[in-house]
Amino acid sequence: MVEDEGVQIPRVQLGSQGFEVSKLGLGCRWLTGKFNEAPVAEELALSIIKHAFDKGITFFDTADIYGPHTNEILIGKALRQLPRDKVQLATKFGVVRIEPDERRIINGTPEYVRSCCEASLKRLDVEYIDLYYQHRVDISIPIEDTMGELKKLVEEGKIKYIGLSEASPETIRRAHAVHPITAIQMEWSLWTREIEEEFVPLCRELGIGIVPYHPLGRGFLARDGLPEDRFLRSTPRCQGEPQGK
Repeated sequence: MVEDEGVQIPRVQLGSQGFEVSKLGLGCRWLTGKFNEAPVAEELALSIIKHAFDKGITFFDTADIYGPHTNEILIGKALRQLPRDKVQLATKFGVVRIEPDERRIINGTPEYVRSCCEASLKRLDVEYIDLYYQHRVDISIPIEDTMGELKKLVEEGKIKYIGLSEASPETIRRAHAVHPITAIQMEWSLWTREIEEEFVPLCRELGIGIVPYHPLGRGFLARDGLPEDRFLRSTPRCQGEPQGK
């Protein structure tokens, strides 16, 4: 734990399988560009990751679709400057971008799971991934088939823990029956509270951790400082003036 100028990031157990992370994580997608936003210069991006680590943030999140691929490569470069055993690395698979029109499809076949994991390990230049998420569920493939391959990757030491992103309660239960799910990733913010009705009780029952994304409302609190051409300006939350007192 790092303490500097009053900043102290506590550590928490994520899920019930013994996975410990910093309570505050760093989502790294924006470092290599997002929507119509330009990427951060590599030297600056690396310094941001190093600064976060120095402040006690050790939980870093990326995905193979970010870039695509360039975000994982960037995180891999950053990890060479950090002690690997002190970092909790999360990445994701399952969203496929089809060129040249950039269509996106979802793929959860066992063969694709394995190929994605092997490719991410190479881009990240690591021997294992701490938390490997299925980014989106492939409804054309039984979740048991996808989880079966993920379980094999755990047994082989290529991943340590399994996560799901944007999965339904039923899918989470079925997946958890194949192999324990350590964490789910869902939006949970002032605007998005639906997770509290079914997902929070389910995760408490099964011992699954929750990693909320966009807890500050997809950049809403920073909207006044955003340039007019930024994607967030076009989202419904950032349209018009605030209502009420």
